[in-house]
Amino acid sequence: MEITRSWREQKVMLKRRFPVLSDPDFEFKEGEREGMLNKLSGKLKKTRKELEMLFAELQTY
Repeated sequence: MEITRSWREQKVMLKRRFPVLSDPDFEFKEGEREGMLNKLSGKLKKTRKELEMLFAELQTY
């Protein structure tokens, strides 16, 4: 997947689409990206595959 949007833009788009998300949901330290993705997956009630498709979709807007 080619990344065309910054992480900041993606966070804003996700927070608009899913009001249940907040800035702390996107926080992670170096090497802890998986934990953040797992937290997002649980909070949005989406599988990891669905979450990956969601991020890919954000690149097309």
